[in-house]
Amino acid sequence: MIIHFGVKDIIDILIVAFFLYETYLIMKKTGTTTIFLGVLAFIALWILISKIFEMRLMGTILDKFINVGFILLVIVFQKEIREFLQALGSNKGIKAILKMLKPKDGNTDDDISYIMPIVMASMDMAKRKEGALIAIQQNISLDKFIETGEKIQANISTRLIENIFFKNSPLHDGAMIIVGKKIIAAACILPVSQKHDIPKRYGLRHRSALGLSEETDAKIIIVSEETGKISLAHHSKLYANISAEELQKILIAKEA
Repeated sequence: MIIHFGVKDIIDILIVAFFLYETYLIMKKTGTTTIFLGVLAFIALWILISKIFEMRLMGTILDKFINVGFILLVIVFQKEIREFLQALGSNKGIKAILKMLKPKDGNTDDDISYIMPIVMASMDMAKRKEGALIAIQQNISLDKFIETGEKIQANISTRLIENIFFKNSPLHDGAMIIVGKKIIAAACILPVSQKHDIPKRYGLRHRSALGLSEETDAKIIIVSEETGKISLAHHSKLYANISAEELQKILIAKEA
């Protein structure tokens, strides 16, 4: 069998790739990547059984699941679908297409200058034994936790971070959330880890940091008010009593 492969087929593949890529980014942002990959695996199985091996009985059963599953996915992910359609209808959609087609330059470096004020503030607060809890968003959105606190929308600076966590400050309780290069909110409420193997010496700040790291991929800095030591929670793991160099290295490290 001769397969004719032309310009129309290339455009078809690019469109499908674009939709899959944008869907993956939305799922990654909302923390539902595993569901997205599971759906792709199910579709691949359906194509394999129905189209390639032509198993009629099993194919008919999977066809029914596909029809019902599509409606269920629309109901479950209505918010994400709405965001995707809004992005597609704006300039963001066009930029995403151009970004996909544009070759990546391996020499481009991200601006990480905003990390140093965070490290310096953490070290200063540790010396004075001022407690602090700073969550830095990665790929999964922290919007639902931002809503629990006070909106700030300010540039990151050492002095501002220290002032927010000053003992007499009305915003020192709770967590500060940083998104990109901005302090988005303070006095935010984080989920508390329910693990039973957490050492008793760790207080509510450490448990809250671990709780958030269990639900998201955020990097959460903890400054202990009792010991003046700095810790960091990430991917359900606690890095205790770290130095300024170690903290900077972890914050700079890119997500896989």
